[in-house]
Amino acid sequence: MRKVRAEEIENTVYQLFLKTAKMPAPDVAETLKKAAETETGEAPKKVLEQLLANLTLCAASSLPSCQDTGMAVVFIDIGQEVMIEGDLSAAVNRGVKRAYADGYYRKSVLDPITRKNTGDNTPAVIHYEIVSGDRIRISVMAKGFGSENMGVLRMMKPSDGIAGIKALVAEAVNTAGGSPCPPVILGIGIGGTMEQAALLAKRQLFRDLNDENQDESLAALEQELCGIANNQGMGAMGFPGDIYCLGVKIGTFPTHLAGMPVAINFNCHAARHSTAEI
Repeated sequence: MRKVRAEEIENTVYQLFLKTAKMPAPDVAETLKKAAETETGEAPKKVLEQLLANLTLCAASSLPSCQDTGMAVVFIDIGQEVMIEGDLSAAVNRGVKRAYADGYYRKSVLDPITRKNTGDNTPAVIHYEIVSGDRIRISVMAKGFGSENMGVLRMMKPSDGIAGIKALVAEAVNTAGGSPCPPVILGIGIGGTMEQAALLAKRQLFRDLNDENQDESLAALEQELCGIANNQGMGAMGFPGDIYCLGVKIGTFPTHLAGMPVAINFNCHAARHSTAEI
């Protein structure tokens, strides 16, 4: 049994959030550059060029790439051969609190009823999963709510089929418009139960934009749905253009014969996430 101190997890969470709130993942920056080169709309092309210039400034100044440094979302996959010494959830929240203080990030978390701010951007939204092995994989996301507010969860009928999913993506994109700060990335969860579909959708936003789904049929569907999103006549920030979506990532889970839950989670162009293993 391998032992891991909670303090080590705290420090890992701290370092991850300090890094990820300042710069998008390399694959996102690369895809934004390609989008700027291929976009034909004048206004969205200028927006994409400004976004790239912003990334250059962020790299030079170590300032956040966006003023909305989001709500902290953390996925922790814990190897079943690991024993954690200390309070795991408390350690994660300490790491978030320190990162948001030391990074001078905006504190956006508050009570949903009283609307009183917690003052330190905690508590984080934490998802735990027990996996095989003796390692701990920590994935963090600084999730802004311009994109989060555009999320969709639909309990579809089995008879809706793939055609229904395509129609839902088109509907979601048209409803969202410029609100999620496009160009966006769409994480889509299909199957399971209501909450499982939503978790699947969120998980997909951690995938590299350059990866290809191991399921050939899902890989083809990801490409098709991205095309549907980009054929709605919108580009960066919702201006008329060609490139609204940088990528679609799909996760599936077996579901009940009477249902087909589908969740769509938007991520903005900043796409702030990173992962470490300890």
